[in-house]
Amino acid sequence: MSKHDDAELILKLYDLRREPVMREARNWMFTFNPTGIQDVFDALLGEHSGHYRMVISYWDMAAAMVNNGAIDETLFNETNGEHIFVYAKIEPVIEDVRAAFGAPDFLRNLETLVKRIPDIEEKIANMRARMKKFAELREERAAKTQTAAAVASAS
Repeated sequence: MSKHDDAELILKLYDLRREPVMREARNWMFTFNPTGIQDVFDALLGEHSGHYRMVISYWDMAAAMVNNGAIDETLFNETNGEHIFVYAKIEPVIEDVRAAFGAPDFLRNLETLVKRIPDIEEKIANMRARMKKFAELREERAAKTQTAAAVASAS
């Protein structure tokens, strides 16, 4: 396939990410920080089940396209980073998910693609540090909002 065709597929994948429900799911994934299998069960049994399934299946599908040669791997990795972000979120619990659901190939395409990226462990560590900082900033913002609301209601 030509680079032009690869680019067209990557742009199509980008357009799919902009779909309103997918955008909502991706925004939710930003706040999802599983530390154990129970967090995954809670997501699957809660209001965000569709969000969880939509995001992880989307990136595993996109990775399968790359792994099977439908999209150039270098071009894909140079124009995307969210697949690494999603993998960084799920990787700590991936083996537990595979065991709990009897699904040894769960996210295998995504894992295979991400693990081929040079210096991936360092990149994932840096990404997790940024995720932690964002979580702290969200907590600070929420606390300030609660304080302001309490002051306003007391006046």
